[in-house]
Amino acid sequence: MEADGRHIGLFYGDFFSRESKQGGAWMSSYQGQDRVNGNLKPMVVNVLNYTKAPAGKPTLLSYNDAETLFHEFGHGLHGLLSNVAYPSLAGTAVSRDFVEFPAQIYEHWLGQRQVLERFARHSDTGAAMPKELLDKVMAARNHDQGFATVEFLSSALVDMDVHSQPNLPKGFDMGAFEKESLARIGMPREIVMRHRPTHFGHIFSGGYSAGYYSYMWSEVLDADGFRAFTETGDIFNKDVAKRLRTFVYGGGNSRDPAEAYRQYRGRDPDPKALLEMRGLADGTSGN
Repeated sequence: MEADGRHIGLFYGDFFSRESKQGGAWMSSYQGQDRVNGNLKPMVVNVLNYTKAPAGKPTLLSYNDAETLFHEFGHGLHGLLSNVAYPSLAGTAVSRDFVEFPAQIYEHWLGQRQVLERFARHSDTGAAMPKELLDKVMAARNHDQGFATVEFLSSALVDMDVHSQPNLPKGFDMGAFEKESLARIGMPREIVMRHRPTHFGHIFSGGYSAGYYSYMWSEVLDADGFRAFTETGDIFNKDVAKRLRTFVYGGGNSRDPAEAYRQYRGRDPDPKALLEMRGLADGTSGN
């Protein structure tokens, strides 16, 4: 619902795993926003696979679980807040290297102290997270980011490498190709790819063929994009939020993604924001 009570759409949450359910987490749309065929409102679902607690017990979420929840709800908002005429341009029907931006920028609110102080509470007592523990959570956000960055980029580069081959011979050995590809980029022996290609569904059947890099590019956008809020001193700044809704969540594919970002941020994205967020820039803390 809008603040004035107007109906936006329907959101469904399918949060718990079950025997017949595919693993993973994703957002789907049962009906996209559409003004051509009668002002249809969107219907979206977030599908996750949390382990449901026994009857009478609360289901507890790790920090990573909460990140997934925020991420998928960011995709959900991209569908719910769509405000275009044509269904083919609505919601998440945007280019592959822009579609993760609305989800990943939403994750930033989870990592804000005032959000954790309000929502990270003891399951039995309802007490807020102790300051000492909250300080550790905040400090741990940059832990091992050098490792994580190499781990991710190796997967993205092998993805682009294999999909750049004009012809793959019969009996193609993906394992051998992976080894050769990693050697070409100087992959440290101490680090393995995030996903080995033979079970890397994203790049073969998940729609991210030669596009897995888009998560990292979207992280450039979300790192720089969230600063539009922090630069005001208010992570809930209404003026910035209005621009984010209008040009990112609401715009669908009605404008070029680069132009949509510029209209939101007032300029092109600054890649340094990603390095600073990960603690990899000079003068920042990371390991």
